Amino acid sequence: MRALASLLAALVLPLAAQAADDGLRTAVLLDRLHGIDANVTYLKASGQELKLDVLLPDDYAARPRPVVLRFHGGGWVAGSRENSALAALPWMQMGFTVVNVSYRLANTALAPAAVEDTLCALQWVGRNAKKYNFDLGKVVTTGNSAGGHLALTTAMIPSDSPFTNQCAANEPTWSGPYQNPAPKVAAVVNWFGITDVADMLQGPNLRSYTVAWFGSMPGRDQLARAISPLTYVRAGGPPVFTVHGDADPLVPYAHGVRLKAALDKAGVKNVLYTIKGGKHGGFPAEQQVAAFEAVREFLRGLDILPAQP
Repeated sequence: MRALASLLAALVLPLAAQAADDGLRTAVLLDRLHGIDANVTYLKASGQELKLDVLLPDDYAARPRPVVLRFHGGGWVAGSRENSALAALPWMQMGFTVVNVSYRLANTALAPAAVEDTLCALQWVGRNAKKYNFDLGKVVTTGNSAGGHLALTTAMIPSDSPFTNQCAANEPTWSGPYQNPAPKVAAVVNWFGITDVADMLQGPNLRSYTVAWFGSMPGRDQLARAISPLTYVRAGGPPVFTVHGDADPLVPYAHGVRLKAALDKAGVKNVLYTIKGGKHGGFPAEQQVAAFEAVREFLRGLDILPAQP
């Protein structure tokens, strides 16, 4: 709790006031400035209603707001949007509307279900832009670990990919040719996400959570490549800011390095922000604050950062 209070204070209060704040003022201000439209169904799949929460500034109706589409981590086999909801706080303080998304885990549906779901969440944003006053020209995807992977695939997989096909079930009329309403993602903030899924299925970087996500399905190597962000790096893709610890034991730091090299080669604006000695998240408060400050400057440079009233 002390680390959280320090992080919130650094994000919200002027530097002169930080020393006097024990976190209460910060929490009060956040509660006053934001509301939540909770448990919204964005997709029905595998007998489940998949939910998301929309965290709104009080004045969201006054002008279109940039939006962050956020996916939780957990190796595609664990985690929940509810348990990681506090990760939305820095984005809210920056003035974004935040859409916090659940998706199918491996115990409900194996790969590529999570990828299909998050692509549908992006389409939900496009379909509901008028209701929530989303600025569809300023959509950012983000997440940590498996959520970072999903943030990348959601932004990078082409709109005509077969992985978007299940989203057609959300079409209100089910008549006429289906049109994908997903907006083009303006930027990705990838927190130590998997960028080469096939690399985690065999060899020295094999991880049990990746094996569990695929099970014993045939053709899993081919599918793993088809849902790897590295497969979709191309000129004109969305800018990417990656945060990765260089001592990460769960997602090798090399995944961030390889993504940067591929993006550089394609001419896509990107940053690899390295946490020296950093493990798999859980960074010290000062390092986490510094990373978010760098993210904020990156987005400001792209003219995505919300205008402050």
